[in-house]
Amino acid sequence: MSQQQDDLIERGRVRSTIRMLIPLNKQSEALEILSVVSGQVQFEPGCISSRLYRGADEMRAIMIEDHWENNQDILHHLQSDTYQRVLLVMEMAEEPPDIRFDTIARSGGVEVIENARKQG
Repeated sequence: MSQQQDDLIERGRVRSTIRMLIPLNKQSEALEILSVVSGQVQFEPGCISSRLYRGADEMRAIMIEDHWENNQDILHHLQSDTYQRVLLVMEMAEEPPDIRFDTIARSGGVEVIENARKQG
């Protein structure tokens, strides 16, 4: 991996989100492609989860969210033939998609709520 790639995605677990506005007449095609991709991605090395969402208040909105063990796993995914299909769907979008790669250094669960409730 190059230093530039390493700088783009720091060490730790990585969450990738892509939110796009797809015209209603292309929704079925986009959802079909992304459903297959999401199903396949879950079996890639380092993938923790892959989920596909459709907007409730914005019918044109589609979001795909993946969680990865580390930056090398997601970089391998971004270079894959599978990801090429995601890029093709992005081309269907009415405007540039919102793309984010977030490094997660730490996460918590119900214990965070319990601790907050005890302190309050």
